[in-house]
Amino acid sequence: MGMGALMLPDLSAFGTPIDPLQALDGVDVKIKKELADVALNAAKSKGATYADIRIGRYLNQFVATREKRVQGVANTESYGVGIRVLANGCWGFAATNNVTKDSIAKAAEQAVAVAKANSKIQGEPVQLAPQKGYGEVSWKTPIEINAFEVPVKEKVDLLLNVNDIAMQNGANFVNSVIFAVNEQKYFASTDGSYIDQDVHRIYPNFNVTRIDRASGQFKTRNSLSSPMGKGYEYMHARPEDKVSGIVTRYKGRYDMLEDVKEAARVASEKIKAKSVEPGKYDLVLDPSHLWLTIHESVGHPTELDRVLGYEANYAGTSFLTLDKWESKKFKFGSDKVNIVADKTQVGSLGAVGYDDEGVKCKKWDLIKDGVLVNYQAIRDQAHIIGLNESQGCCYSQGWDDVQFQRMANVSLQPDKEKLSVDDMIKNVEKGIYIIGDGSFSIDQQRYNFQFGGQIFYEIKDGKIVGMLNDVSYQANTQEFWNSCNAVCDESDYRLGGSFNDGKGQPSQSSAVSHGSSTARFNGVNVINTARKI
Repeated sequence: MGMGALMLPDLSAFGTPIDPLQALDGVDVKIKKELADVALNAAKSKGATYADIRIGRYLNQFVATREKRVQGVANTESYGVGIRVLANGCWGFAATNNVTKDSIAKAAEQAVAVAKANSKIQGEPVQLAPQKGYGEVSWKTPIEINAFEVPVKEKVDLLLNVNDIAMQNGANFVNSVIFAVNEQKYFASTDGSYIDQDVHRIYPNFNVTRIDRASGQFKTRNSLSSPMGKGYEYMHARPEDKVSGIVTRYKGRYDMLEDVKEAARVASEKIKAKSVEPGKYDLVLDPSHLWLTIHESVGHPTELDRVLGYEANYAGTSFLTLDKWESKKFKFGSDKVNIVADKTQVGSLGAVGYDDEGVKCKKWDLIKDGVLVNYQAIRDQAHIIGLNESQGCCYSQGWDDVQFQRMANVSLQPDKEKLSVDDMIKNVEKGIYIIGDGSFSIDQQRYNFQFGGQIFYEIKDGKIVGMLNDVSYQANTQEFWNSCNAVCDESDYRLGGSFNDGKGQPSQSSAVSHGSSTARFNGVNVINTARKI
């Protein structure tokens, strides 16, 4: 259930049901600019020293099937305006779904009133990093096929075909989904920016279950797809998008029909696989697995608001306190560990041209040669770590939520020296090769953790000798990343990610990717998760 919450979208945030054809309509950018100027002028007239407005139209399509049935088709739209202001050194925010000039002016005035009221209990005034205005600019996810232009019937036919292949190959149960998102976001501020963005994301997924009726055991295998910042072309795989090996994995594009056939076979094999013997193993972690470990143990603890304690009441703080960064020598990982934050990576879930504060997005180092060198920060945090500008990682899940610091795409960089997965495995005497993500837990400081996975293969004397069950590894973050002694080269680099990274109160979700090549970690503690009654 925990993994489901992480991977799938927040259905309650979808919005109002619409006809699928309505998703193809747009709002004229000239009208958006007129509405934005109303908000900015109204806020300034009431005493705001800074104001920004986000006009958002959020489209979602969700097609779900199970075996031979269509479980549901949802097409929704959420459309409205969020206005944020600084007045008397304090933030204020108000929103409305009545997108008219009068309602927008009233919302702007309300935001100023909220800021002035809040300022009476504000400890220190907000320090906002300077940001130049960009004038009228636009950005769009570089897609080939708009998923909303593809008929629902085509998607239903694909999913039912997926299910049929799974059943023909031994699955007892199968469900499959395609989820598509289009965020049409317009940002304007008193800094002089008018930014129009068109963001697209897609996520196909399935779950196959195989039952052994003689023993009563059952095993599952999920899709090895990744949610991506792409259009429907993601569903049209090419030979060069397939990563061969003991199971086929994918990068760039995805073959759902091929993957589900293999999933049914693997689920059957998992029933017969032996249970792991607990102990110390060298782990070879595929990017389809490692993305989640990166997300939890690197992405979250390098968020500056967690470091400062702003998230202490929900999902924790961070062990990466400011003194570790200030020392300039805190050894987060081995010399092989180079981790970057990047809001510009093509195809990633977090890729946009500008963040929700109008900051142009960028790429920067978090961990360099194993040493902590930076955090993720936004405009009102930049001064705390001596930055002259924001790093462009502010985001809001919708027009009616205030924007705040969210995780950029955080990725482990491939090694510059040529190294294949096969060559990596050849050097492992006692190890486990893990493919796909699974259950996980991590403490409130993002330090002590436990991770499972989808598929596990035992490695002995440089060879894969069979499948394992009931595998989970335990470590603390610093110990784990310092045990990294090899990373494959760029040819193996792939993206994984989540459509629903929850944070804040009330909780907001965001979509984020994490890339890596296959990596090796030596001497990691593995436990057996089987429960015997």
